[in-house]
Amino acid sequence: MKFVDFVKIHIQSGNGGAGAVSFRREKYVPRGGPDGGDGGRGGHVIFRADPELSTLLDFKYQREYIAQKGQNGMKKKMHGKDGGDLIVRVPVGSVISDAETGGLMADMDAPGKEFVAAKGGRGGQGNQHFATAVRQAPKFAQPGMPGEDKLVNIELKLLADVGLIGLPNAGKSTLLSVITTAKPKIADYPFTTLEPMLGVVKLEGFKSFVVADVPGLIEGAHRGVGLGFQFLRHVERTRILAHLVDVSVGQPGDPVQDLEKINRELGLHSPALMEKPQAVVASKADAADPEKLEKLKSYCDENNIDFFSISAVRKKGLGPLLKYLARKAQGGEKEKNAL
Repeated sequence: MKFVDFVKIHIQSGNGGAGAVSFRREKYVPRGGPDGGDGGRGGHVIFRADPELSTLLDFKYQREYIAQKGQNGMKKKMHGKDGGDLIVRVPVGSVISDAETGGLMADMDAPGKEFVAAKGGRGGQGNQHFATAVRQAPKFAQPGMPGEDKLVNIELKLLADVGLIGLPNAGKSTLLSVITTAKPKIADYPFTTLEPMLGVVKLEGFKSFVVADVPGLIEGAHRGVGLGFQFLRHVERTRILAHLVDVSVGQPGDPVQDLEKINRELGLHSPALMEKPQAVVASKADAADPEKLEKLKSYCDENNIDFFSISAVRKKGLGPLLKYLARKAQGGEKEKNAL
């Protein structure tokens, strides 16, 4: 299934039904008077968060959502039927905003949550309501009110407790595949992960927590280099970021510079991301360059950053890291740095 996390759609609620112009015409009722019924309300457009959906793919093929209009009023003071509401299902974590103003309309952050995005037009009153002592036979009624017409953006932000970030090939997908049942693509070339992946970590003695693997950032992502910032929205809701840094012998570059490059990109995307708790994880420690490992650890100690060293392939050092992340995911106390 193709992963789609941003769409723009057109929604329109139903128009209200028109009120009826009618007069009683019955035998033995010489002065029946007006009896036009009211029109029905137009249908609302309602967004509903559905936990069974995980992508906005369906909206790529259908961009218009129009609710049913209300039925017109009828004779004998019969009320027109209200238009049926249109339920638009979106994944949990979707954010709905006005496409023209950019204003937030709703955050669909809980299963089953509903939001009326466009209210149906009110039905018009029939001519029965306009009879007076002076005007006993009104030959007019109210038209139905038009529904609301809007362009809205739907942006999916995955609900995860922990966000894995780092340069391409830092070991994020390997770590996710080892600690969860997720099956991300793993290869020895950059950008093997082209869309966010989620996995659930189940650790004895702790509540399970969700980890999101965000496709690799690179320097210049704010200018659209590489995959740019298009997936960073998926770590905006996380409690903590786990920043993986490759310290293996064959990895070119300086680990501290690599760490600072990505953090600069995070700050350019959203200063709020830099305020999130962040742990640095030295990955591929089974093939570590001792000098790189020590330099990265010293930098973290000097800046009071929680530091861990792991080898996901050999499953070394995962215990302390997972316990730390589990506590953070549950809002627990800060754990001591571990190596």
